Amino acid sequence: MEAIAEKRIVTNVRATAPAQPYDPAYDPLVSATPGQGRDYAPTYWIGTAGEPPADDGPVTHDIDVDVAIIGSGFTGLTAAISLAEKHGIKATVLEANRSAWGCSTRNGGQAQCASGRLKRAQWIERYGLDTALRLHEEVCDAMQTFKDLIRDIDCDPQPGGHLYIAHKPRVMPVLEKEAKILRDVFKYDARILDADTVKRDYVDDKEAAGAMHEPEGIGIHAGKLAFGYLKKARALGVKVHPASPVMGWETKNGVHYLKTPGGIVRARAVGVATGGYTSNSLHREFRNRLLPILSNSIVTRPLTRAEIDACNFRTTQVLTDTRILRHYYRLLPDNRVQIGSRSAITGRDAPQDKYREFLIRDLHRKFPALEGIQIDYSWWGWVDVSHDMMPRIVQPDPKASLYYALGYGGNGVMYSAQAGRRLAENIAGVRTPELPIFRSRLPFPNVREMVEAELFAPFRRFGQWWLYRWYHFKDEVL
Repeated sequence: MEAIAEKRIVTNVRATAPAQPYDPAYDPLVSATPGQGRDYAPTYWIGTAGEPPADDGPVTHDIDVDVAIIGSGFTGLTAAISLAEKHGIKATVLEANRSAWGCSTRNGGQAQCASGRLKRAQWIERYGLDTALRLHEEVCDAMQTFKDLIRDIDCDPQPGGHLYIAHKPRVMPVLEKEAKILRDVFKYDARILDADTVKRDYVDDKEAAGAMHEPEGIGIHAGKLAFGYLKKARALGVKVHPASPVMGWETKNGVHYLKTPGGIVRARAVGVATGGYTSNSLHREFRNRLLPILSNSIVTRPLTRAEIDACNFRTTQVLTDTRILRHYYRLLPDNRVQIGSRSAITGRDAPQDKYREFLIRDLHRKFPALEGIQIDYSWWGWVDVSHDMMPRIVQPDPKASLYYALGYGGNGVMYSAQAGRRLAENIAGVRTPELPIFRSRLPFPNVREMVEAELFAPFRRFGQWWLYRWYHFKDEVL
């Protein structure tokens, strides 16, 4: 029987009090805040990243700052880094719990050449060819931004591209069409591989009916990357205050008064980078504009040489399959296998063992040789999905100095670096490219009056419940 090993999480060297216990049932749709000073989720990334770097401790008195960034994950820290390096602005970062406590230490560590949930063909359908081409330029530029930013961070990079594996033969025509569009329209060298080639030369995923190989894709250690960003930001003069949730927010005469437990932060500009952990109560601008989705991950014990050979792991590239409720997986540098997929609907249900067991079953289905292998790490986290499946990095009201970067839909490991850069440009008054993701707010899911009603959130979750069942039917039965 698989067991989850207990992992000790070290305490931040600057903490003024012991971290509060991790809350496994936190839910951004119903919780007023993510908490205060809570410990990290027991992820592989935290368990193997080493001691968290020093921070600046909680806010302890009223302070005045030029720029406050809310959220100390990938986006918040890269925005602060860009503000300091490119614009000479030293931001103050506010974090409710531990540094990089949310999405940034709970993801799958896959940096893909994408942003949001839509494929390139869907960009053309929604925005037209010209805009789609410029969006492609943006994500390619983003990948280069990411590579440049992590060059001096020891985050165990695994380059080589992305293998998008067809989980059923019927999906191959869809992949072939997308690969042709990528090559012919976007001049992006996507290649189609048949099932035998995938299983012989890459990995013997028993479900693989073929695959599309993309040239861009890097696996990283999410915890080491987050800690590297934190070190880099503080070396540039950025102040990072954990255990300082924003519990009240007023704006008077162009100044934002951010109430934290230790004091008021008066900021001339505010950038919001809270991802899937954005509470509805943070600010009226964000109420019901995101649908947070849970994603589960597990990591095995290190594989033996015989087990690696039995699975024919000949690649360490990032892997995903073509399910709507997709799996993301790969062989890690220490020869463990990590796999993740969508999970429970609500935070209350997230701790149930069945969601971990579902993922273990899926691991065995892909790699029968791993049946019975010990599971050393199991966790879940919230993904910030926008209602039109595309992110926004925007100043929603040109008269107000409020900015945000949200809605990556699970593709934030790489694009968060570019989003942080674009968020910094917005704050510094630099014009961002003429693209829809920089010129419009996160959309509401339906009629405004319905969405703003306090009772609407449960209906969204009910709709999600039905969608998951329909998606499962499409993925596994049709």
